[in-house]
Amino acid sequence: MHEKSIELLNKAVAEEMSAIHQYMYYHFHCDDQGYELLAALFRKTAIEEMGHVELLAERVLFLDGDVDMVASDQVQQIHDVGKMLHHAAEMEKQSAEHYNQWANQCSQNADAGSRKIFEQLVADEERHFDQYNDEIDNFERFGEKYLPLQSIQRSKSASAGGGEA
Repeated sequence: MHEKSIELLNKAVAEEMSAIHQYMYYHFHCDDQGYELLAALFRKTAIEEMGHVELLAERVLFLDGDVDMVASDQVQQIHDVGKMLHHAAEMEKQSAEHYNQWANQCSQNADAGSRKIFEQLVADEERHFDQYNDEIDNFERFGEKYLPLQSIQRSKSASAGGGEA
């Protein structure tokens, strides 16, 4: 009865798995370059996406399906921070669009529970998009100065005993 919902939920699991991998990749590279604030944003988003996988998987199992734990895409090896932010924003925009469509499909198939999950995910993905879009705006407004400011802040924190440089 809920085959279509299970299929859509598993597509969402795949998108979320890809996002987790991508954002952790960005986290590692931003942290390595000393961009602590952006690294923390990517890490936080990846952890939120893990919560999404859990929510989706629980719904799949409730519907007597099996969870496909396969990422939909390979990690894009992007090292340029501006390109990372644009890619992340595009990923979030695309996920929100998919989840809106899939919420409607679940509703058409009399699955209000899955519809509600997709609607919740739309709100989360739109918030993520907004966060990345704000960072893109900062990057464009402050230019190349934006990234060194993050490195300086990290060095200040480390020298004050607040963490590693």
